This record gives sequence, C-alpha cells and structure tokens, in this order.
Amino acid sequence: MNISLDQARVIIAAALAAARAQEMRPLSVVVLDAGGHVIAFEREDGAPPGRFAVAQGKAHGAVMMGMGGRKQMARAEAQPYFMLALNGAYGGKLVPVPGGILVRDTDGQVVGAVGVSGETSDNDASIGLIGVAAAGLLGED
Repeated sequence: MNISLDQARVIIAAALAAARAQEMRPLSVVVLDAGGHVIAFEREDGAPPGRFAVAQGKAHGAVMMGMGGRKQMARAEAQPYFMLALNGAYGGKLVPVPGGILVRDTDGQVVGAVGVSGETSDNDASIGLIGVAAAGLLGED
C-alpha cells in the first residue's frame, strides 16, 4: 500500500497551514510513495527552487533506509563512511537530517515518506509530522 494522492494533498495542505500559522519561512513539501516516487510536491511563493531537491532527498532517505531523518543524522554522525557509501549507492539522493519523515499506516506498514525544507531542520520535521498526522497516518522523524 502507498500514500494516496488525496492523503498527500492533505499532508501538504496541513503542513503548509501549520507553517503559516507559525510564521515560518516559505517551505517546500514533497510526498513520496513506498518506492520513493513523487506523489505530490508544493513550493510556497518565495521558497528557493533548490528546496525541491533538499525535500526530496530528506524523504528519499527516509523511505529507502526505513528511518526518519533524525535517526539518519545520528547514523551519519556515528558511521560517516557508511552513510557516505549509502549516499553513493542511492545516486547522491540522501539528505540525512530532520525533516525527512518515514510514514506508516495504522497497521505499521511503510506507505511512503514526506520531506520538508525551508526552515531549520527541527522546524521542518515538526511541520512534516503535523501534515502526516492530519492525514491519519503515523510519522517517524
């Protein structure tokens, strides 16, 4: 099973609404399916265009490694050569920092990932988790 397009739209809308309510910088939010393919993406007005690659890299790492960005960052700090090798194996598409959210359904199955970029990594993660919860799914950073 994968995140549906409707769920992806809810995730993005809720994440961006929460970011606006907290007066954060303009964000980019991407939702990937369980295979790492883009389902939906939005970049707010004023967000740099390069934020897509960062958001996608955060989400890609989460779904490919089966762990959220915060856990990836800890792994990178503990085993930098391993993470460097993995990044090479995945074509340079990993951004192992908070803001990459692994997404599970209520049965615990991985259904995709969310990547948020544009604020501090901790703020990106909190906004992503809000979006995931709004869609009735479980997020792991």
